[in-house]
Amino acid sequence: MPRYARAEREALADLLLALGPDAPTINEGWATRDLAAHLVLRERRPDAAGGIMVAPLRGYAERVRRRLADRPYPELVAQVRRPPVWSPVSNPLTDELANTLEFFIHHEDVRRASSGWQPRDLPPGLQAALWKRAAPMARLTLRRFPADLYVKAPGYGKISVGRGGEPLRVVGAPAELVLFLSGRQRVARVQLDGPVAAARKLRNASLGM
Repeated sequence: MPRYARAEREALADLLLALGPDAPTINEGWATRDLAAHLVLRERRPDAAGGIMVAPLRGYAERVRRRLADRPYPELVAQVRRPPVWSPVSNPLTDELANTLEFFIHHEDVRRASSGWQPRDLPPGLQAALWKRAAPMARLTLRRFPADLYVKAPGYGKISVGRGGEPLRVVGAPAELVLFLSGRQRVARVQLDGPVAAARKLRNASLGM
């Protein structure tokens, strides 16, 4: 069975080391050091990881993340590369399910912050795995959007979502769709077909889990 989560983790760790701690990412306000600290917090600090998703815990999580970011950078990247086996999100039973999307997106957060980037030629198996995650993301993040949205990944699948109205088609490879749906519209190579105003609104919407 392909281990896409492990492959994306290794590639991201290699890139983090190659670029150093102060390289840009597409996450506003974060350099590579900050992104590495976020990943370490998520896997190694269950007391603070809830703050990634739960607003009342966000302040504590951010304080922990900043302390982690002050660690020596090679040590931080080593912890990204080799998560603890006891981690709820990174043990052998959960790694592929919990981390394929996480590490693919954050790998692209670093790649696409550099000039001259191009989409990678990803294996069909990884694209299929990403589509399995893109479809529920679309249903969750776009369910209240005021249009009839048709989200399509040619060769992988399509879904319809939205509150109704003029039709708007969102077309792209699964990899590009997960970036778009996670709030990274400005770097996602996705085609929008439909009313200009609706397309503009979607490109500027606050998306993500």
